[in-house]
Amino acid sequence: MSKDIFEIIIDRLKRKLPPELQYHNAEHTQMVIDQARFLAKKESVEGRDAHLIEIACLFHDIGFLDQINDHEKKGCQIASRELTKYDYTKEEIEKVCGMIKATEVPQKPLNLNEMIVADADLFYLGTSSYKTISERLYRELQFLNPRLENEQWFRIQINFLEAHQFHTSYARKNLEPGKQENLRKLKSEYAEILG
Repeated sequence: MSKDIFEIIIDRLKRKLPPELQYHNAEHTQMVIDQARFLAKKESVEGRDAHLIEIACLFHDIGFLDQINDHEKKGCQIASRELTKYDYTKEEIEKVCGMIKATEVPQKPLNLNEMIVADADLFYLGTSSYKTISERLYRELQFLNPRLENEQWFRIQINFLEAHQFHTSYARKNLEPGKQENLRKLKSEYAEILG
């Protein structure tokens, strides 16, 4: 990945995203890039395609600089404008935009590269980091909606995990079991809250 564009965008996210966005931040972007690199290797994607996957991850949440809703569309607009400065072709920029749009929930990736980016974005759902990361998302959502209560949040999480599907072969085999375990734990905690 071009160090210049990477450093510029990560720095912009660090400086300009509101601190209340505890989930959609520069750290999340870096984590998604790292997970996409890992998934690309597992799915035997290399060369220019692997590079474009990293670029899509770099820009996938940049739309949050301007708006919360429909941030993927805004992110694609920002990526299109920025990438022309770095001599990416129109076709490459369209591929990047497709991968950014593949992170929109519900995810509907159309090809392997889009599947990798979609799975990288929600990789944590199938890991032992799920609870810690979801707590960051909860704090972010509480900032956006101060009336969001703990019980509502449990229902949102359970519904989300039940509806979510991983897309790549690696994630279906290796992350899905962890996601199901996280779902089981959530349901157990929720049952305790309901008493």
